[in-house]
Amino acid sequence: MVLVGGPGDGLVERERLAMMSDELPMPGHLSAVLDGLAENPALPEPLIGRLIAHRHGFGRVGKRADLTPAHIEEIVASGYQWLLHSLALNRRAPDDVRLWLAEHGDAAVRAALVVGARNGHRELFERLIDDPDTQVREFLAQSDAVPQDLLAALAHDPDPVVRATVARWWTQAPDEVRRVLLTDPIDAVRAAACSTYYARLPHPVPPADLLDDLVADPVTRAGVVRHLALTPAAARRLTTDPDPDVRAQLAAHPQLPADVRERLGEDPNSRVRVAVLARPDTPEPIRERIYTAVLHAGAGSRPGHPSGDVDEETLLQQIEDHLAAVELRGLQLPWVTADPLPYLASPYPCFRRSAACSPALTPGAVAHLLADDDSGVRVAVAYRYPHLVDPATAERIDRDFWPGKKTNWRPADDLALPAATLRRLATDPDPRMRCLAPRDPDLPADLASRLAHDADPRVRGAVAGHRSLPTPDLIALLADPVDHVACTAAAAPTLPAAVMGHLLELANV
Repeated sequence: MVLVGGPGDGLVERERLAMMSDELPMPGHLSAVLDGLAENPALPEPLIGRLIAHRHGFGRVGKRADLTPAHIEEIVASGYQWLLHSLALNRRAPDDVRLWLAEHGDAAVRAALVVGARNGHRELFERLIDDPDTQVREFLAQSDAVPQDLLAALAHDPDPVVRATVARWWTQAPDEVRRVLLTDPIDAVRAAACSTYYARLPHPVPPADLLDDLVADPVTRAGVVRHLALTPAAARRLTTDPDPDVRAQLAAHPQLPADVRERLGEDPNSRVRVAVLARPDTPEPIRERIYTAVLHAGAGSRPGHPSGDVDEETLLQQIEDHLAAVELRGLQLPWVTADPLPYLASPYPCFRRSAACSPALTPGAVAHLLADDDSGVRVAVAYRYPHLVDPATAERIDRDFWPGKKTNWRPADDLALPAATLRRLATDPDPRMRCLAPRDPDLPADLASRLAHDADPRVRGAVAGHRSLPTPDLIALLADPVDHVACTAAAAPTLPAAVMGHLLELANV
């Protein structure tokens, strides 16, 4: 709230805030409000202590960066699980506290400690490497902060789930470790060690002397195909493999004979045919036929909504068709990206998207792709060339953005919109676009107030922490019917300290 007037106005304002606090209704989501306060960077130190003394909720106050030694000592002494869990996640927790938490009886606290220990000392990991809880050791296997000799020990862990996690995450393990995992007696571990997908790049290359054994093993065959020196005889033999993943990997092999390629282009599995389509040497008539058939089959599949008269085989086929159509839409073709100009007008959006990712496009090519009728193409080229995107085009790209999968990212996260555009969007008919208006750090107070009363909770949540939001509107959002809006309002650093204290009183904290 902006104050105007003489020296006495500060006292008047404090009195007004006190009145607001006294009149503040009980928030409908008081626990969410307390969570927001726990993360509020402007929360006064005495109130931090009061939240620590509060033995309810998820103890988010334990994640604060400004905890004093006295605060930490109180959290440790509390014994409250969620406070300790939050402290374990706190990357600024002292080393001696981390070592104490490593001996805590709650496995969830110890697992959280691994997640938060990005800069943990060796002694911490040594204490956890033989933890009785599998999840703790799984998290260790996923961490790049764990010393390599301790990771190597996890490759011999008694639980195959942990060994499989090491195989999936430690893609650049030393040769002797990869050999142990590739020859593990448990199928799931070998499959994770020789896979078509890993949690990190680059993919590991199996030792040459193990290739014959790996291709003979059904659980590692698909993962090893790409590493084979493919002979025509081996290629023809693999076309009959019952695993479509094996045939899909075969279809992508650079040494694939032409006759085998054409045979796989007729494969009953849609994903195998997509792999044929993606090859640079696939004749255009075959590519066009595959593209049309896959999109048609994918459009007719409804996985996840089986009717009572659909048998299992039909349902599996529908799932495969749907996955193939999704894969086709998101296909990345490095050979197109390397030579993009011939594909700027390709009839296949995935080809144009791959061309849009090239770092060697001319301004004219960029302009052509920015006008493409496919949202993915426009997004791809705008992401690569943001300096060539004018505000009107940036707004259009964001407005028409339809992601192929669930994501919190949107083009406006990388395409800066000017303040004039953001302020205009405050009154846009589309609530998704109104959510962008608070990205203007100097948004006028009247527009911020308007957005705080928006019918859409996404818009109210977007403006709840804005520095221009008038104090009465911010206080009103604490009682918002949607919990995440109330939480965001409570986390706003502009929330008066008197109101923060009154909220704690309402919660008897």
